[in-house]
Amino acid sequence: MSEEIVLYYNPVSRARIAHWMLEEVGAPYRIELLSFEKLEHKQPSFLAVNPMGKLPAIIHRSTVVTECGAICAYLADAFPAARLAPRNEEPARGTYLRWMFFGSGCLEPAMVDRLLNRPQPERTTSLGYGTYANTLDALEKALTPGPYILGDRFSAADVFVASQVGYGLMTKGLEPRPAFQSYVERVSERPAYKRFTEQADALVAKLKSRA
Repeated sequence: MSEEIVLYYNPVSRARIAHWMLEEVGAPYRIELLSFEKLEHKQPSFLAVNPMGKLPAIIHRSTVVTECGAICAYLADAFPAARLAPRNEEPARGTYLRWMFFGSGCLEPAMVDRLLNRPQPERTTSLGYGTYANTLDALEKALTPGPYILGDRFSAADVFVASQVGYGLMTKGLEPRPAFQSYVERVSERPAYKRFTEQADALVAKLKSRA
C-alpha cells in the first residue's frame, strides 16, 4: 500500500487548500493536474474518483477523500507528527472541530450568498449560518485575540478557514475587517504557504502551455 498521496488538482480552485495542507504536513505527494478548459474533471477517469466531478480529491492508502475541510482534517490526523490537530483527549479538540465545521457550514455559504447577491430570506433560521453579519462577527471573535484559531497554536483549522478568508477578501465576499486582513497576512508568512503558492504559480503556467 503506497504512502504517497495523490492530489487531483487545479491551481485556480479550492484545491489550493489541499495543496497548502499537504505542504504543511510534509508528506510525500504527487499532483495529477486537471484542466478545467478541457473538462478533464468531468471525464470518466476522474468521475470514478469523485462522482461530483469537483476538485480537490486525494487518494491515500487506497482511500479517496474529497471536500476541503475533510481533507484538511484527514491529513492532520493521518500525520500527527506535523502537530496540526489536537489529540482526541485534548480540550482544544472540540474548539478545533467547531471552527473546521464552521468554515464549511457557515462561512463559505455566507460568502457565496453575498457574492451571488442572493436575497436574505425573512426567516433566517432556514439558513445554516443565520445571517451574514452574525457569521462575520463570530469569525472575528474566533480570531481574537489570536494569533490563530487555537490561540498560539497553528492548526489545520487555520489552513481551512484562512484560505476561505483570503478568498473572501480577494473577491469582496467578506468585509475587510482588520482582524481578517491581519490573519491572512500572518498565515501567508508560513514557509509551507510560500512553497505551495510558488508551486501553484508554476502549475498555472503549465496549464496555459497545454491549452
